[in-house]
Amino acid sequence: MTSQSLALSAPDSDPVVLCEQLKQAGYLIIEGLAPELTGAALNQLQPHIDQAPFGHDEFLGAKTKRLGSLFTKSEAAQALATHPLILALAESVLLEYATNFQLNFSGVMHLEQGALAQNLHRDGDIYPLSHIGITTLMPTMWALTDFHQGNGGTQVVPGSHLWDNERQAAAQEIITAEMPAGSVLIYLGGTLHGGGDNRSTDPRTGLALQYSLGWLRQEENQYLAHPPEVARTFSESLRRLIGYNYGGSYLGFVNGDDPHRIFEPDYTGPAMRSTPEIDEAKQRLAQLAVSKLDSGGKPF
Repeated sequence: MTSQSLALSAPDSDPVVLCEQLKQAGYLIIEGLAPELTGAALNQLQPHIDQAPFGHDEFLGAKTKRLGSLFTKSEAAQALATHPLILALAESVLLEYATNFQLNFSGVMHLEQGALAQNLHRDGDIYPLSHIGITTLMPTMWALTDFHQGNGGTQVVPGSHLWDNERQAAAQEIITAEMPAGSVLIYLGGTLHGGGDNRSTDPRTGLALQYSLGWLRQEENQYLAHPPEVARTFSESLRRLIGYNYGGSYLGFVNGDDPHRIFEPDYTGPAMRSTPEIDEAKQRLAQLAVSKLDSGGKPF
């Protein structure tokens, strides 16, 4: 039995308050933010889920199905990725050390009856940076079906984004993200979390969309998942979000020009290896001091 209480927020909550809650607790749940979109996404993705294989190792789950390259499969997933409130939170969380942010990963996690809980982990550990020193990721998990303790709702450890690496979560410190379909769980890359046990007959289907610092290598290779001939059908905001954009001053140009020019054949202006907006944003960035870290993630 957990001693932690589950914090839930309404869709019309003040974004500034939501951001502060996210930074303090390491997670945030917004109930009923986009039920129509999540319902449409489930309908569009269900045929692909039905055909997807189960995981081939313990972490991926023998009773868990996963999908990637979501934007080729679901227009509703495209809309969820560019939801204005989510993008506003990502901007507040991720732009201390980056001029912009990007979509890092898209995927469906579908837990069927008998799925076992994942080990608690930090998504930010894919990078060799201490989660205490910098927030590299802001993952989100959209509930395409109801999430509850019985069907493997995501387990979260509030405040763990502030812990050192050696501290382990006690049972009473773990909560389950119980939320109705249409809600979204948002957390930080340093927050301990993991899928739960599905002890029910109900599947638990979530749509994960992660956002990261614009200068990091993306976990999902968006240029292969959504190559130019496919991305051409997306909105400009989504194209730039998945990486057809600068990752910072002078980062990512193609033939000395803005990478988005491949979608702008009629452009007649000068080639730009960077843009004034990106260069201006660079001037406000904090400098991250990188030092050697001990086993607890602390500099020495």
